[in-house]
Amino acid sequence: MNRNLTNTFFIILISFLPLTALAQTKVYKGIIRDKQSDEPIPFAAALLKYAQEGALSDSSGKFTIISNKVYSNDTLIISSVGYKDAFVPVSFIKDSGAIIIKLEVKPPAYETVVKVKYNRALWFWKKIMQHKPNNDKTKWDNYAYEIYNKLEVDLDNVNKSKLSQNKLLKPLNFVLEFVDSTSEEKPFLPVYITETLSDYFYQKNPRKIKEVIKATKTNGIDNESVIKNLGGMYQNVNVYDNFIPVFNKQFISPFNSNGDNYYNFKLLDTQYLSKKRLVHFRFTPKHKGGDVFEGDCWVHDTTFAIQKITLRPAEDANINFIGGLSLIQEFRLVNDTTWFLYKDKFVANITPLGGEKIALKGRKTTTYKNVVLNADTTVNVLAKNRLQEQVDLLPNTDNKPDSFWQKSRHEELNKNEQTVYRVLDTLEKNPTFIYYRNLTNFITTGTKDIGNIRIGPWYYWYTGNNWEGTRLRFDVATNYGFNKHLYLHGYAAYGFKDATWKGFAEAKYLFKHDPWTYLKISYRNDLDNGQVYYDQLSTDNIFAYLFRRPNIPFKFQRAEEKKIEYYQETTSGFHFGIGANSRQFEPLENLPDKSYFTTTTGNPLNSFETFVRLRFAYLERNIEDNFLRVSLGSDYPIVDVKYTHAFPNVLKSSYTYDKLDFSISDYLKIAPYGKLYLNLFAGKIYGTVPYPFLDIQPGNEMYYYNSYAFNLMKRFEFITDEFAGFNIEHNIGNGLFKFIPLTRKWKFRQFWEAKGVVGNLSHANAQLNFVGNYPFQSLDGKMYMELGTGVDNIFKLFRIDFVWRVAPTTPTKQPVNKFGVFGSFRLTF
Repeated sequence: MNRNLTNTFFIILISFLPLTALAQTKVYKGIIRDKQSDEPIPFAAALLKYAQEGALSDSSGKFTIISNKVYSNDTLIISSVGYKDAFVPVSFIKDSGAIIIKLEVKPPAYETVVKVKYNRALWFWKKIMQHKPNNDKTKWDNYAYEIYNKLEVDLDNVNKSKLSQNKLLKPLNFVLEFVDSTSEEKPFLPVYITETLSDYFYQKNPRKIKEVIKATKTNGIDNESVIKNLGGMYQNVNVYDNFIPVFNKQFISPFNSNGDNYYNFKLLDTQYLSKKRLVHFRFTPKHKGGDVFEGDCWVHDTTFAIQKITLRPAEDANINFIGGLSLIQEFRLVNDTTWFLYKDKFVANITPLGGEKIALKGRKTTTYKNVVLNADTTVNVLAKNRLQEQVDLLPNTDNKPDSFWQKSRHEELNKNEQTVYRVLDTLEKNPTFIYYRNLTNFITTGTKDIGNIRIGPWYYWYTGNNWEGTRLRFDVATNYGFNKHLYLHGYAAYGFKDATWKGFAEAKYLFKHDPWTYLKISYRNDLDNGQVYYDQLSTDNIFAYLFRRPNIPFKFQRAEEKKIEYYQETTSGFHFGIGANSRQFEPLENLPDKSYFTTTTGNPLNSFETFVRLRFAYLERNIEDNFLRVSLGSDYPIVDVKYTHAFPNVLKSSYTYDKLDFSISDYLKIAPYGKLYLNLFAGKIYGTVPYPFLDIQPGNEMYYYNSYAFNLMKRFEFITDEFAGFNIEHNIGNGLFKFIPLTRKWKFRQFWEAKGVVGNLSHANAQLNFVGNYPFQSLDGKMYMELGTGVDNIFKLFRIDFVWRVAPTTPTKQPVNKFGVFGSFRLTF
C-alpha cells in the first residue's frame, strides 16, 4: 500500500478513535429540574447520543445511567415534553456527585385543531371532570393538617463586577461573596426568607376555618396583621376550582367547567409510581391573549385524581412584571384511598426593569402534614371560633430556638435557604444597609421613624394655592415605641401669602386590636380641602398642586372642627361608632360670605352634631400600621349607615337638623370578564341649613382621575339636601385589545365606568343659599351623569380616562366641560 495512502488512512482512523467504545464501565448521575421553578422534572429522558443508552428520571428528577460503552466526545441529551432539549457534553460530568441539569420551558404553539370523531384527550379530560367532585378536598365535611410555609426572595441576574464598582454599594461588597454563580445558570443572591408553622382546621357546613400559627421566623417583620397573612389562611389554591388566583387576577383553570372552550388537551405517555399507573396529560391555550395557563399534570388512571400538576401563565397572558411563573401542586395518598394535597409551590420571577436586568425571584413552598379527615376533633376545635374565618397567633411564636426548627420543618433548608440567614444576619449589623433600607422606606411611604417619633409624609411639606401662596406643612406622630395604645399626631402649616398658621392635633387610644376598638379626640383649624377618599389625591400636597386644571376658580373656606368619636368592631362583622363634633366655617374666596347667614342664636355657619354610625363588613381583611388600618376588602358587600342630629346653642351652634346617609359597595370578581366595582349611595337632610352642612356633591378639579368623585363636575357645583346615586367601574382586562397583536404585546387593558346622581334642593334651602357670589346650583330632581372608558396598563403603570358629561350639559353658574381626559398611575400585576 502506498505510504501516503497508509498515513492518510491512519490519520482518519485516529480521528474516529473517540467514537470507539473503550473497554470500561461509566456511571452518569444527574438531577433534572425546571429552570424557572427549580422543581424536579419526573420521567424525563436522559440519553447518551453515541452509546445509545439512557434512563428516565424518577419522581425526584434523579437519573442514573450505567454505560458499558464510553465515548470521550459523547453528549448527554435530556428531553421532556414541554421543554427544550438540553445537550451536555459528558466531559462536563464529574465522576463524583450528580450534575444538575435545568430545562427551559418551550413556549406552546397555537395549534390548528382538526376535528375528529373521537378525541381521546378530550375524553380523558371529561373523565377528570366527572370525578372532580370525588377528588376535590371540599367534598369532606371537615379536615385538618399541619402547614409549613416558607417564603424566599432572591435577587436574580446579579452582575458582581458592575455592583462591586458602584460607589454607593461598595460598603456592601462583602454581600457579593454570597452570590451563587455557576456556569449553568445566571447568578443570584438570596436576600430574604420567612418561615411559619401552623395548624389548620376546615369545616364545610356551617363553614368555619381556623388557623393557629405556632411558630414564625419573620426576620424583622413584627407587624401582627402582616404575619397572619403569611400562614395558610389566605394562600390556598385549589386546582380543581374553576378559576385560580395569580396575584390580583383570576386565571381560568384547565379544569374549569368550560375548560374545553379555552384549552387544547393532549395525552402523552404513562408511567408507574409506587405501583400506581399515572397518565401524562398536557394542556395548552386554545386562543391568544387569554388569562389561561399552559402546563401538564400526572393523573391516576383509576380515580382520575391529579397526582402532580404544573401551571404556567400563557406566554401572552395579560400580567405585569412577570418574567416567569410556575404553580406546582403535588398530591399523596392518605389512608391509601384519597389523593390529598401534600405540597404547594409558587415561583415567580418579578422583572420590573424587564429583560436581563436585575430582578426579584420569589419562592413560596407550602407542605401539608398529619392530614385528618372527617374527625370530631376538628369539629370541637372549630366550635370555639369567634369568627367564621379566624387566625390566631400564639404568644412567643418568634422565639423558637434553631433546635425547634430543625425538628419541626417538614423539609430541610437547602444551601440557598441557609445562605439567606447568613446574609440577613450580616446585613442587620451593617450601618450602610440600614441607612439605605430606611431611605427607601422614607421615599416610598413618605414617613420616617426617629426613635419613638414618626415624621412625614414628605409630600405634604411643600405645596401652594392662590389663597395661601407657598404653603409649608410638617407632621409629627408617635409610634408603637412611644406607647402600645396611645397615638398622638399633629401638624402645623403656614401660608406665606395669607400669613396665617393652620394646624391639626389628635389623640387616639386603641383599646383592642382585635376587635378594633378606639376612642379619638381631634382639633383642626385649616382650609377645608374637601372630601378626600383613602386612595385618592387630596388638595393639600405637591402632586395636587402640579395636576390642577387651569381656568377653574379656587373656592376657599376655613374650617375649625372639634371632634370626639368612639368606634368598636364586633366579631360578627358589625361595627358601630358614636360621636360628636363642633364645626365653624369661614368663607374666604368665591363662596357666599357668612354675613348672608345671620342667626338669632349662636354664630353663623356654626353647628354642633352628634352621630351614630353602623357598618357591616363581613370577613373584611385589614393591614395595620402604627395605629392606622387599611382595608384589603371583603368578598361580601360592605354596608355603611350614618345618622346625624344637630343641636343649637351648644358651643355657639346655630342650627338644628337631621341627616341620614347610606352606602353599599362591593367588588365582584366576574372571571373571565374581569372585576366589577359597584357603589350605591343615598342621603337626606331634614332641615334648613347653610351650604357647608348640606351635601356638596364631590367634584374633581385636577387632571388626576378620581375614582370616587364626578370628574367633570366642579367643587361646589351642585348642592343637595336629598340625593341617590351610583358608581360603577368594570375592569374587563385585555378585552378587545387581545385581538390586536400590538396592543396584546403591550398588555393594554380595557375598562368602562358610569357615575350618576339624582338630587334635589328644597325651596327653603335654595332661598337661604343662593345668595351673593354663590357658585352652586340644584339638580332640581334631575340626574347628573358621566360615562367613561379608556386605556389602562400603559407602560404597566399609567391609565388614561376619556370621560363624557352626559347630563346636565347646559352651563349655569359655572362653565361646563362636556368631555375631559384624565390620567392616573398605579402599580398592579
